Amino acid sequence: MQLKFTFLLVFGFALILATRAADAQSANIYSFTDERGVVHFSNLPHLDKRYKLVYRGKGGGMRVPGYSRISAAAIAKVSPIIEAAARQNGLDPALLHAVIRAESGYNPRALSIKGASGLMQLIPDTARRYGVSDIWDPHENIHGGARYLKDLLAMFNNNVELALAGYNAGENAVIRAGRRIPNYPETMAYVPKVMGYLRTHGVPKV
Repeated sequence: MQLKFTFLLVFGFALILATRAADAQSANIYSFTDERGVVHFSNLPHLDKRYKLVYRGKGGGMRVPGYSRISAAAIAKVSPIIEAAARQNGLDPALLHAVIRAESGYNPRALSIKGASGLMQLIPDTARRYGVSDIWDPHENIHGGARYLKDLLAMFNNNVELALAGYNAGENAVIRAGRRIPNYPETMAYVPKVMGYLRTHGVPKV
């Protein structure tokens, strides 16, 4: 078991560091082992309170340990894109702000160990499904995520909580749960978090 854990740990570090090697700055890496013995890595520790710092990156370009570090400049830079994507898809801009705040903390280079990338943390399959050719481009990432949210809201009769659950866990997980929020710890924490941000109009005070 210890050998397996060590292998996963080394493999996980290699995967993360390899994927970020092109960046001038490297991220802090956080990890925890779940109840099934699976080791999780991320540069977004706010996604789960079990994450602990295991690697301190150089610089600060990708560190988003809390939203106190979100700058007004970071929000202002993407706000016009958010407004346009919301308008084109009939969405409340506050919803997109809330999702981006929860997903990436307005960090366009955010990357999860599951391969979710960019401001709206799109996975590659979802990016392809919504015509996103450059997942790191803020315009493409936000517009792709907005189109996905629009479809989720249509699928779940404009129930925002179910749409958010689908965004986090996948629409099939919500359907399998009887069109309820799936009993996944991450999803059950994610939905109220985003709804809380939405109630404050999505945009954090900086």
